[in-house]
Amino acid sequence: MSQPLIGVTTYLDRARWGVWDMPAALLPARYPRYVREGGGLAVMLPPDAPSAAAAVLARLDGLVVAGGADVEPVRYGAEPGPRTGPPARERDAWELALIEAALASGTPLLGICRGMQLLNVALGGTLTQHLDGHMGEVGVMGRHTVKPVPGTRYGTLAPEATEVPAYHHQAVDRLGAGLVASAHAEDGTVEAVELAGPSWALGVQWHPEMGEDFRVVRGLVTAAVRG
Repeated sequence: MSQPLIGVTTYLDRARWGVWDMPAALLPARYPRYVREGGGLAVMLPPDAPSAAAAVLARLDGLVVAGGADVEPVRYGAEPGPRTGPPARERDAWELALIEAALASGTPLLGICRGMQLLNVALGGTLTQHLDGHMGEVGVMGRHTVKPVPGTRYGTLAPEATEVPAYHHQAVDRLGAGLVASAHAEDGTVEAVELAGPSWALGVQWHPEMGEDFRVVRGLVTAAVRG
């Protein structure tokens, strides 16, 4: 199997390295490792003008929308709650444009944590702005079990209940148009969504790049190879 080119979105934050302290496009090293373990070649996609999204997608075989800050509630018609984090407006605009371009072109798409939430919002869905029990301590991944929905794309990739690394306090509320839930936590929280039909678009609420289960990214890479 040839190695497809998989774009991975990045954080945009202040960082320090060597003698420097300045804004930087960041990506935890686990993400490119995850893509490589799946059989793909990873490239970073820092925030850019949303108008450039279609041109970027035309050069890629697949897309991963990475985790990060809370989606700004205005994107789904809500006011920010008391426990909603500060917005990342450049990321929101860029990544929503990438998701829309991927859906329009049929480019295989995987949303991770925030990326799953953005996929839902891009299709008109809404988010629950806070829930408990889906993360560890600050800066520490929690773990919980997700159960697949039989017959879904995710359920085919991972047919058994699986313990996953997770770090989120928001989740899907109303599903976006065309999306179906394909995994749930034991408390009923939607843990995976996917686009019904032949297009390969899947979102997972946990952080698979922090574990050793590569079935989801291998599914993305296989779809990217098939074109």
